[in-house]
Amino acid sequence: MLLNKILKVVLLLLGGTYILLQGFALEVEGDTVGAIGFILLTVLYVGWTKNKSKLFLMFLVAFTTAQILSFIGWHRPGLRDGQTDYLYYIANILSIISYALLILKVFIHLNLKTVFSQLTVPIIILVILDIFCVTLISSTTENSFNLYEYILEYVYNVVIMLLLSIALINYMYRNNYKSMLFLIGSIFIMFSEIIQLAYFYILKDDNLGYVYSSFLVVAFIFYYLQSQHLVTEPTPAYSDDPIEA
Repeated sequence: MLLNKILKVVLLLLGGTYILLQGFALEVEGDTVGAIGFILLTVLYVGWTKNKSKLFLMFLVAFTTAQILSFIGWHRPGLRDGQTDYLYYIANILSIISYALLILKVFIHLNLKTVFSQLTVPIIILVILDIFCVTLISSTTENSFNLYEYILEYVYNVVIMLLLSIALINYMYRNNYKSMLFLIGSIFIMFSEIIQLAYFYILKDDNLGYVYSSFLVVAFIFYYLQSQHLVTEPTPAYSDDPIEA
């Protein structure tokens, strides 16, 4: 129990350090701290979570591996002109896979017949919004990538928006504490990814480094908190109808 508490304190300190380093544009040092932090978070989940989810563990492993590859990318020889950055593709594909695993984790516990019958209109609205947002976000960086990088970035944005949408649908369906924590975490992930995109390819404002890294840290705090709760049946929506005697 003591080791568990120490590990949580260390993770919070690493999270704060990561935010400061990214805010000061010390990306090499920030990615180093980030990689260590995600490794320790995975250890914390494996060692002190009573009811583990295989999909959530796979999410942590895939995301952590992507962070480690990003860290390795800073310490390899420089690429020659025209040389393909395979680490960039692998790290981003692993991030996409990690978010897809989160989507699958939520999706497999949904009663699709009930969801589509009760939430038809919200689902249609979310699909329209997802298409609009992904197209808008991807178009802002179209000139910053080659064709393959743009396709990868587009798929990345699609998965992020799907994650947020499935988290919102899950919350509307379940209406409980775990689904609320997951939704909040997904909201912070989405904003973190969008702001990070703007930071690297559009504005290059150091203040955005503080923002996207803070959102990322907060997102994983909520993801970890929700992982400590079991998946339960939906909670009936609140009703103010009078109780019959």
